[in-house]
Amino acid sequence: MVQHLTVARVAEGLGGAWNTANDAVLAEGKRVLIDDATRFDGVKVIGVDEHVWRHTRRGDKYVTVIIDLTAIREGTGSARLLDTIEGRSKQAFKTWLADRDEAWRDAVEVVAMDGFTGFKTAAAEELPDAVAVMDPFHVVRLAGDALDRCRRRVQLAIHGHRGFKDDALYKSLRTLHTGAGLLTDKQKAGSQPCSPTTPTSRSRPLGASTSG
Repeated sequence: MVQHLTVARVAEGLGGAWNTANDAVLAEGKRVLIDDATRFDGVKVIGVDEHVWRHTRRGDKYVTVIIDLTAIREGTGSARLLDTIEGRSKQAFKTWLADRDEAWRDAVEVVAMDGFTGFKTAAAEELPDAVAVMDPFHVVRLAGDALDRCRRRVQLAIHGHRGFKDDALYKSLRTLHTGAGLLTDKQKAGSQPCSPTTPTSRSRPLGASTSG
């Protein structure tokens, strides 16, 4: 609430106790965010994702976060938090959507999410006319996972074992997951561990896998 500072920093800056600062932050957050009757106005694109807010020995505690992405798509601003609800399930998201009025639900055109089928099913049931898409972060992560599985198959096909620290393919693990624009000169120089000029790569095409 105060330029994204922690409660401890707010308390320190005001010279007060942590509990006093926390009570003030919660009260102001409720007034500015939760009690704002206009915060749902103009929403056409939403994003939904889970967030682990607490790690415990009995399992992680999740919340579902709903973001307004309309300004991002239209190029007029940044994402905006709409709500945070307890739990991570189809029912949690579905109930939240059902609590919005029909006119609001009809105005939502796109729902961005991860690969969790619960979110997708809830959106399909409550926002049947909205287009469900996967957000860029999860698209890149899935692509990276697929690339890594391919790397491991090629490693096994060429060397007959899992990657060792001196194997070119194993050493390229971080490079393969780094965007081209972020590569260092050293990474660029060694970014083709299985180039066509390498004898081992000619013996089996890139992407080949063993049976099973």
